[in-house]
Amino acid sequence: MTPYAMQTHLEIITDDGNLCGEGPFWEDRGQALYWTDITGHRFFRYDWRQQRRDVLSDGFEVAGFCPQEEGGFLVTNNHGIWLWAPGGNPLLLSAQAEGQECVMNDCAADSVGRVYSGSWHLDEQGRSAPSFLFRIDTDGSVHIADEGICFSNGLAFSPDESTLYFADTVARCIYAYDWRRGDGMLSRRRVLTRIDRSEGVPDGLAVDEEGFVWCAHWFGGCLTRHDPDGKRERRIELPAAQTSSLCFGGPDLDEIYVTSAARSNALMLAPEGYDPTQRLIGGALYRLRIGIRGLRKHRSNLSRAALEQVAAPISSPPKEP
Repeated sequence: MTPYAMQTHLEIITDDGNLCGEGPFWEDRGQALYWTDITGHRFFRYDWRQQRRDVLSDGFEVAGFCPQEEGGFLVTNNHGIWLWAPGGNPLLLSAQAEGQECVMNDCAADSVGRVYSGSWHLDEQGRSAPSFLFRIDTDGSVHIADEGICFSNGLAFSPDESTLYFADTVARCIYAYDWRRGDGMLSRRRVLTRIDRSEGVPDGLAVDEEGFVWCAHWFGGCLTRHDPDGKRERRIELPAAQTSSLCFGGPDLDEIYVTSAARSNALMLAPEGYDPTQRLIGGALYRLRIGIRGLRKHRSNLSRAALEQVAAPISSPPKEP
């Protein structure tokens, strides 16, 4: 199928001026959408039935998150990996693993309840120190799943879970790994597709029920859809240049929710001539329907024994300066 640009009707669900809206997650049990404003340190819930948006937390940095099977969330952020329930104190699970700092970004759980999340290190000149993809096992242990990463971002599984997709923002590519259910090991990393600088950088990912991979383009103001071989099938333009992430939601998983960001960062990676003062860059949560169904995301499932061994809660969550 020939790639094509697609204009479609968008609706704004809420516009809270998210400085870095990210990580939308459809929770089917409660028929609700959760997402985070990483930079603004706010965590949101949209009740689909009542069409109501609530701020669940203000003050704790949530970069990536997975609802826990028994309640609460597993959270990844710049200070490590946490267990947390809005209104309560976060519990630090790990600040480093195998000698490497857990400066974490997005995360995703597999069907067993393990969680994958990558680290990132980027200076003002656009130089990226070595970063890693980590695996958090259900016993609470954290392991390096892969190295040679520049800037970790979105993760998503194929419908049969044989493949994990992973976006590396600085490398401007989406990787694919073979995934092994028994122990969660990843192998045979290969490039699924590369993103040209003129189209921004790859950020959040999602997979639909047909196995096509969706990517949100930061700086690019669009979503793209790629087949399992990496060939682009379509592009959907959005008004927000800093389109950050997406997920499928709604009772039938046929709605696409898209986050965006109102504060520019990593401008050294932007397309030539990109000027954030000359266009809308983001901040709103969008929804669109195009007749494509997505996949349900998995919850994390740390064992009760792992939860009991977590460090004592901190008195006040760390904040960015």
